[in-house]
Amino acid sequence: MDTPDLSRLKIDRTKTAFARSGAEGRWKRRLVPVSLVVVALIAAAVVYYRWAASPVEVETATVSMAYPSQSFTVLNATGYVVAQRKAAVASKATGRLVWLGVQEGSRVRKDDVIARLEDLDVKATREQAAANVQVARANLEQGQAEQKDAKVALQRSQGLLAQGFVSQASHDIAVARLNKSTAQIASLQAAIAAAVANLRGAQVGVEQTLIRAPFDGVVLTKAANVGDIVTPFSSALDSKGAVVTMADMTTLEVEADVSESSLSKVHIGQPVEIQLDALPDKRFRGEVSRTVPTVDRAKATVMTKIRFLDADERVLPEMSAKAAFLTKEVGDTERAARAAVNPTAITSRGGREVVFVLKDGKVAEIPLETGAKLGDLVEIRRGPQAGDKVVLRPPEKLRDGAAVKSATK
Repeated sequence: MDTPDLSRLKIDRTKTAFARSGAEGRWKRRLVPVSLVVVALIAAAVVYYRWAASPVEVETATVSMAYPSQSFTVLNATGYVVAQRKAAVASKATGRLVWLGVQEGSRVRKDDVIARLEDLDVKATREQAAANVQVARANLEQGQAEQKDAKVALQRSQGLLAQGFVSQASHDIAVARLNKSTAQIASLQAAIAAAVANLRGAQVGVEQTLIRAPFDGVVLTKAANVGDIVTPFSSALDSKGAVVTMADMTTLEVEADVSESSLSKVHIGQPVEIQLDALPDKRFRGEVSRTVPTVDRAKATVMTKIRFLDADERVLPEMSAKAAFLTKEVGDTERAARAAVNPTAITSRGGREVVFVLKDGKVAEIPLETGAKLGDLVEIRRGPQAGDKVVLRPPEKLRDGAAVKSATK
């Protein structure tokens, strides 16, 4: 039997090592570019994530309420509410204030007594004048009695003179007595007239201690208190002139300064929309009643007076007012405020008009339906509500849900 050749079963390790080294080389050569691609993708993902996550700085504006009248406003002016009928109520007499029947806000009617001064002295003078009238009238009655007696004596003397029982001299005395009594009657009547005039003067003095309302109105301020000395000229130390200041609320007007360069846009009877700072949610109808025929040289303005067409008890003197001079009267359907937005906030996405509303650091794409132009704004018929913040001039890359930060307050 032949012996088997075991040398054939020997493994050639040089070929195996060479094959292994070749495979490893090829793998390493492929691993390098793959690693570079992976690293680049990771870096790009990180950059994109940071870019996408970082807020975009945008300019914002608030959706506000606008009025249709803004579309036909030709001029705006500011001013104040003023009562054209206003008075500082005082007394012509000087005295101590003993009673005050009104306070701020009290409504009074014409000739109502609103205050009273101390009147003991003038009442005493009036009583004395009244007594003098009674004395003068009593004197007249006495004179009339004497005149009657003189007439009777003269008639008797005439009869006796005709019979020759009295002398002519005695008869002349009777005639003189009648003439004297007649003249005395005229004097006594004049004395009565003087006494009555003095009484009227005394009554006026008493009346002057009563401070009355000169017209229907409302008390604005109270300048004196009970116990104060009131004098017409307020020249004495610690004395008061006016007791109260009052105004007729039916004569309230807005006094607005209009630049003389814009005076051609204003005419008598022109419709005006009035807005008061104290009542921002209401617009009042008004019209130009008159303009003061002089120019304020320092301000180059003309005082324009606008009367209210809508009465409202909330309107008070000295309120700040804004006046919008219109080209036409505001209709009832045009007096309500409407939501409006800056037109630069409106953009197009997918063939429709949208705005981006900012909330909690992110924007929401909201479609909207626009209406008429309201001054510098555009009416919103459907879309965001008043008070919402919208993005102005939104960039093309801005999308729904993107994080943003406002560049404006």
